[in-house]
Amino acid sequence: MSRDRYVDFMRAWAIVLVVTGHWLITALVLGPGGQITAPELLATIPWTQWLTLGFQIMPLFFLAGGHAAGGSWSRARATGGTAAGWVGRRSLRLLLPVAVYSGLVLLAVGICSAVGVDPDTLALVGWAMAMQFWFLPVYLILSVLTPPLHAAHRRWGPLVPVVMGAAALAADALTLAVRVPYIGLLNYVLVWGVAYQLGFCWREGLLTGRRRVPVAMAAGGGLAFAALISLGPFPVSLILVTGQNPSNTDPPSAAMLAWAVAQVGLCLLAAPAVRRLLGRERVWRAVRHVGGASMTLYLWHMLPVLVVAAAFYLTGLAPEPAFGSAAWWGLRLPWLLVLGIVLVGVLLALGPLERRQALLYERIRPDIGLRRPWPLWLGLATSVAALTWFAIRGFAYDGRFPVLPALSLALGTTLVMAHRREAVPVTPDEPRNALKKAA
Repeated sequence: MSRDRYVDFMRAWAIVLVVTGHWLITALVLGPGGQITAPELLATIPWTQWLTLGFQIMPLFFLAGGHAAGGSWSRARATGGTAAGWVGRRSLRLLLPVAVYSGLVLLAVGICSAVGVDPDTLALVGWAMAMQFWFLPVYLILSVLTPPLHAAHRRWGPLVPVVMGAAALAADALTLAVRVPYIGLLNYVLVWGVAYQLGFCWREGLLTGRRRVPVAMAAGGGLAFAALISLGPFPVSLILVTGQNPSNTDPPSAAMLAWAVAQVGLCLLAAPAVRRLLGRERVWRAVRHVGGASMTLYLWHMLPVLVVAAAFYLTGLAPEPAFGSAAWWGLRLPWLLVLGIVLVGVLLALGPLERRQALLYERIRPDIGLRRPWPLWLGLATSVAALTWFAIRGFAYDGRFPVLPALSLALGTTLVMAHRREAVPVTPDEPRNALKKAA
């Protein structure tokens, strides 16, 4: 009863848009040699880049994540928990399903490589199955930084995201004007960290006490975005497009920051109306089911594309009108419907595996009072490095099995699970129950 249904709705809505957006822009073409290629829709048909304004919903993921993490960490602190114990539990909840997903995909890559599957095809499939991984290392880093970020929030409140935003703008300016190498990478944490930090502020009512605050965020962010794409050097696309420089997502740019602020403002303005809708039990039940499966949906939603490609494109059963024609667009709806049906089957098949994961997590989760955390920090660093490699290169870069990244992810996940259970000077059940609710 203490859960904010609107936060759960944002997660569910965001995952639906992510899945739909990825499916919508995925185009398959069967070549004369029997090979399937995937033309880049946003690069081939430039006007479609405007669609990304509606489908780039990641700021809401980080906003909701900050809202939930702020409450979870506050409850852990109140019951005597340590930063290592809290981070360990939160990270393990993310890494367990990621490790299972990656292990199964890597097993398939190894088998395909052994039987002589075309390297180019294998590389394309490996990229498609890892295209969503960029989010994972960024979210893990923000989870690790949550205790100091929340401490800063408790002391300075909304000033923290303002300073982070200013630092992101400075990093962007140094990247574009002075060509300082690597400094732009900070914006993966700074830009998405602004939305995460705003989640702390939102939870405590600092953004909603006066209606003019979300209005100013929506209007100011929207106007800044319009100016940056019309007068500045930034493209309209909020998703990476091959050949575009600068990009709004690789790393996140000043335009992405402006759009994130505008999106947060719109989200806060829509909250009262959506909360009334969520009061209907049927609507809330649907949101709860989608939100509960959000991690599975995020990880596995490209598998139906491969299934449909094999069943309909390799066999020549799929109609193939000219790419980008009216007939091609007309087939997008049945394309989405077929993928949705296949995804439901995937979710049903994964049900028993997810239940085993939940049981495993309950058995191996770190103590909330963990005080010798060096394996945790080493494991997180190793996992972030491996996930970053997969996000950039895919699961089969150059058509080869990625031995070192695979071993790194396995080692990192194992180290996160390696911990000593220690007693803490609090009532034994309190921290466990608090974290259980927070998760």
